[in-house]
Amino acid sequence: MSITKPSLPKGTRDFSPQEMVKRNYIFDTIKTVFKKYGYAEIQTPSMENLQTLTGKYGDEGDKLIFKVLNSGDYLKEAERRKTKDQSFEYNAKNLLTLISEKALRYDLTVPFARYVVMHQSEISFPFKRFQVQPVWRADRPQKGRYREFYQCDADVVGSPSLLNEAEFILIYHEALTNLGLKDFNIKINNRKILSGIAEIIGKPELIVDMTVAIDKLDKIGFEGVTKELIERGFTNEDIQKLEPVIMLKGSNDEKLESLKNVLANSEIGLKGVAEIERVFDYVAKLTSSISHLTSSIELDITLARGLNYYTGCIFEVKTNEVAMGSIGGGGRYDDLTGMFGLKDLTGVGISFGADRIYDVLEELNLFPASAAQGTKVLISNFDEAAELYALPILQQLRTANISAELYPSSAKLKKQMSYADDKNIPFVILIGGDEIESGLLTLKNMHSGNQQKLDITTIITQLKQA
Repeated sequence: MSITKPSLPKGTRDFSPQEMVKRNYIFDTIKTVFKKYGYAEIQTPSMENLQTLTGKYGDEGDKLIFKVLNSGDYLKEAERRKTKDQSFEYNAKNLLTLISEKALRYDLTVPFARYVVMHQSEISFPFKRFQVQPVWRADRPQKGRYREFYQCDADVVGSPSLLNEAEFILIYHEALTNLGLKDFNIKINNRKILSGIAEIIGKPELIVDMTVAIDKLDKIGFEGVTKELIERGFTNEDIQKLEPVIMLKGSNDEKLESLKNVLANSEIGLKGVAEIERVFDYVAKLTSSISHLTSSIELDITLARGLNYYTGCIFEVKTNEVAMGSIGGGGRYDDLTGMFGLKDLTGVGISFGADRIYDVLEELNLFPASAAQGTKVLISNFDEAAELYALPILQQLRTANISAELYPSSAKLKKQMSYADDKNIPFVILIGGDEIESGLLTLKNMHSGNQQKLDITTIITQLKQA
């Protein structure tokens, strides 16, 4: 048997124990805020039926769904089809439905909508849930963009109140502030405003094409957007009408006043403006004592969130401290569950990009020392007598909720100290003959090098305070 060189698929990663401690710090911080606002956790399977996912993300999104091949000889059905119908062609479109019935989830929102429909008799509405699970996208890997990554989602269904949107702004601000970020923008727009813009230029049927193009403004610039819009069926005259709208400048209030004038003849567009104003009113009342929060909120008309299921307010969060794509996003999706047979159930949700947030915190050195720490104290092991003496001490430490290890076999002190250094263990308890005889243990601080002779009760107190 040939030896296979170990490797990982591009866009995926292993996580070391040290990295997992940091990742869990992010997850726990975000989960704490979710729970504070009344959200409860659920989980859904990694795989969904392919038909559950397709048609929910637009053509570009559908291309990025990882399909799972059926088990067994999945080509037999294709051969059987060809035998019955000689005109049947072996192309990707025809073969897909025959060889793949399942797919890895693209996001957590569509599986959540499926969950709500399947469990509607068991849950109370409004239903507020959060999920922290991995998703997969067949995208081109690059900095901050992975094929497998975690999302931290919160959604509420069954409530049309724009108070939900306002609270999501607060959730973003509180969670990111708790993680140590100071300079970030919570961008907000409304798909009704975008529909109104498409309406006033006479191209309401091209709303999806327009939003997909202008959503790329910060990546390809206005010239790139213009080229893509022309390719999608817009004229130079349409683009002349679009330019002053999507390039709006000024404060949030100034942008809203400009939009009221531009969209004066669009009922749906004005409704979108009114919704944004209502959200801003809620935020102002909820955060009267948090003056710096409102400066983080930005009305961005170019924000489109190129997913077909958004119907109202949409969000995107970007940090200004590191060159990175969005670290969060979401929006309202009034008709998503209707695709699964449950009509007229409105929903709104947001997501944190945990992997990108990790990269941002790492680059800014924002992880607290406690987030990099696993084991707090190591007990040395010099011989069998020391090992037996250490066992009840080990249990005392763990009973006091102090993460502790006993070195698993007798070894030279240098080797045990190296082990503590490699694992970034801040304290070591040394137990030799003198310690066993006196009952006073040697506590060594690995950072300062200081050593003290102390009884176990005092050691426990000091470790809890450290």
